[in-house]
Amino acid sequence: MRRRSAGLIGLVMPELINPIFPAFAQVIESALSQRGFTPVLCTQSPSGATEEEYVEMLLERGVSGIIFVSGLHADTGADHERYQALVDRRLPVVFVNGWLPSVEAPFVSSDEYAAMEQAVTHLVALGHRRIGFASGPERFIVVQRKLTGYRTSMKAQLGLSDEDLDPLVALSMFGVEGGEAAGRQLLDAGVTAVVCGSDMMALGVIRAARQRGLAVPGDFSVVGYDDAPMMEFTDPPMTTIRQPVQAMGLAAVQSLLEEVRGHATPHTEFLFRPELVVRGSTGPAR
Repeated sequence: MRRRSAGLIGLVMPELINPIFPAFAQVIESALSQRGFTPVLCTQSPSGATEEEYVEMLLERGVSGIIFVSGLHADTGADHERYQALVDRRLPVVFVNGWLPSVEAPFVSSDEYAAMEQAVTHLVALGHRRIGFASGPERFIVVQRKLTGYRTSMKAQLGLSDEDLDPLVALSMFGVEGGEAAGRQLLDAGVTAVVCGSDMMALGVIRAARQRGLAVPGDFSVVGYDDAPMMEFTDPPMTTIRQPVQAMGLAAVQSLLEEVRGHATPHTEFLFRPELVVRGSTGPAR
């Protein structure tokens, strides 16, 4: 391995329960291997090593660079000085989905604003007017951007005010259980459709609707986010916003390897436009 590898590259990710993260890992690891580098995958779990512990381990092993996917850089409540410390020691780093203006490094993100505009436009075209928004905690940058995009689109297309929209927003935990809790809250508010911050949350919202005897999409419409693997095989197949995982993963690798080779890379955020994938979880409003 030492003879054949051009160097080790750390890949630090959240838990792999959400299938979008293994999808990112597969693209990034494949791209690194094709370019002669050896990826070192570090996945976090509630009882496992922290991001900081993984970084220390990677530094001890002499990695050539690190790619962070949806890490603490996306959490506005976290300590971000650790990232600047990596930059200060001239270790190449790239961040996927999250933005820190204070850290001089490349950032690769999906355009959350455009995603919410696409989802709201689709539901409005189907006749929905009471459209809810379900996502994870607001301290995460990706949630803040989605929420802003949702509010902006709802105001522009339906003429609603912030006061009108407040009851239509449910922020919970990420995951199916968080989606189910948010779904119950939004059903109580009388929504006929929900835009979700992830496909996993969308599955929870569908579960909440069915528990109340509602048919999806006959009585109730749901839009996910990510287009994680297997979403086309759910019941019903999930209408969702597809993150451009392939393009984002390749951009992250190319940016990092340019830095590894000593070439300057723009220290800015590269935004990739997502795509609405219409399947079977959305239908005309009753």
